[in-house]
Amino acid sequence: MKVTLILPLSIFALSTTFAFASNVTIESESVGDLKARTLVARQHAKALGGALKARLQEAIGQGGLVKGIEACKLEAGPIAKAISGNGWTVGRTALRVRNPANTPDAWEREQLIAFSNQLSAQFDGPLEASHYDSATGEFRYLKAIKTDEICTACHGQSVAPRVQAAIDDAYPEDEAMGFDIGTLRGAFTLTYTP
Repeated sequence: MKVTLILPLSIFALSTTFAFASNVTIESESVGDLKARTLVARQHAKALGGALKARLQEAIGQGGLVKGIEACKLEAGPIAKAISGNGWTVGRTALRVRNPANTPDAWEREQLIAFSNQLSAQFDGPLEASHYDSATGEFRYLKAIKTDEICTACHGQSVAPRVQAAIDDAYPEDEAMGFDIGTLRGAFTLTYTP
């Protein structure tokens, strides 16, 4: 039997307390185990976000936005694979993807729509969701990525022609355009399989 609860959780990370509501589906796993898995998932999501941002900034510093696009295309997947391991698979997804390999599944899509609606309603807290399946032992976690100012250079309403040409060349099926600062860009998606 699956039960979906909204649980208020207090998490201590890097000496900072974050209070939020998390959409957690519980079958038979203890709440303590789910909190522990959620904490590990947050650490992996933070590692992926930090590594991607650092590499992007480095590439932009070396050759501008066009070099950043190339780095995203060639290195985002290997960075995610390097962070994955010990039962965890780490990646990104979005409602409008640049890379079709990142297309969301049904659960991810449902959560992304909820995140987008929360941001539209001016929700200012962390946006995350998790799900545990007792039949398989699989634990899933999704953490929203908000569009930041630097994101709009390649994902915004107005992209420079040279940058747009590089995007069109690298991602012919690109849907990830037209974002405004503070809107939902996508999410880090993590799966733990025992």
